[in-house]
Amino acid sequence: MDKLLTALFIILLFFIPILLRETPAKVTEPEEKKVELCPIDITIVGEDKPIPLEEYVVGVVAAEMPVKFQEEALKAQAIAARTYALQTTDNGKKPIAATVSAQVYSSEAKRKERWGKEFKRNEKKVRAAVEATAGDTIVYKDKIISAMFFSTSNGKTETAQNFSGNDIPYLQSVESPGEGDVEAKVERTAEMTLAKWNKTIGGKWDADSFRSLQLVRNPTGRVQKVVTTEFEASGREMRDLLGLASTDFDIAFDLTNKVVHLTTTGYGHGVGMSQYGAEAYAQKGWTAERILLHYYTGTQIKKITLLDSQCLKTPSLANNSE
Repeated sequence: MDKLLTALFIILLFFIPILLRETPAKVTEPEEKKVELCPIDITIVGEDKPIPLEEYVVGVVAAEMPVKFQEEALKAQAIAARTYALQTTDNGKKPIAATVSAQVYSSEAKRKERWGKEFKRNEKKVRAAVEATAGDTIVYKDKIISAMFFSTSNGKTETAQNFSGNDIPYLQSVESPGEGDVEAKVERTAEMTLAKWNKTIGGKWDADSFRSLQLVRNPTGRVQKVVTTEFEASGREMRDLLGLASTDFDIAFDLTNKVVHLTTTGYGHGVGMSQYGAEAYAQKGWTAERILLHYYTGTQIKKITLLDSQCLKTPSLANNSE
């Protein structure tokens, strides 16, 4: 009997601490709050009805950048296009052109026509880049920037100051190397007869006019001013008059044949992000964010959502242009 009681006592000593031990409270993980993007539609000049912002960005990326480009370059373009659209339309309040006067947009019908049998594959790639960056915009001191971009540089981007006379902190000149490795047409040549030159430029240019010709270049290598004894114009004016690819140009006159030879480097206004530069950097392993923060000095990438008290309430700035 004593042995039985002793055994029961030992068993109780073993189980009592287990029975008295508190059952730990079940820890529940807080539910992740769903981030809702700001709802906004974009009105496109020439289109029947407004479309959602993200759908618009798909059409811009498809039109503005070769679909063969690296994913990170396409993502950089998506963020820049979204930012530019919000800034230019005053967050959907104003219409936006579908041409280079703003940024090129291609509807789904046009994409199907252009891509043909490759539509599904190309569409999937472009949409993936847009969806991966949904809501991402570029800001400078918490304000949406004028995210200007262009095709190809001369190895450096242009400053807003040189382009328009307005000094914008985030649109400064930065290096953009390696574009010749991804774009075969960094340099272009053209020619016109002296008669056509005079009709285009105005005046009566002759050999002496070309001998006195000076191309005054700025620190980015682009022509800031064209001067002769009887003529003066900005590099931008000359580019527009002659239909040149960029403001980095050279002019030579063939006296014997009376022909003007023109050589340009790069394509576009040169301000902001170079698209072929973005591809060159993407091929080096740069992320979309790193690409954008390189081309837009001192900026940040911010997702605009309904959780923001200032959701899509930033003023409109300047237009993008070729």
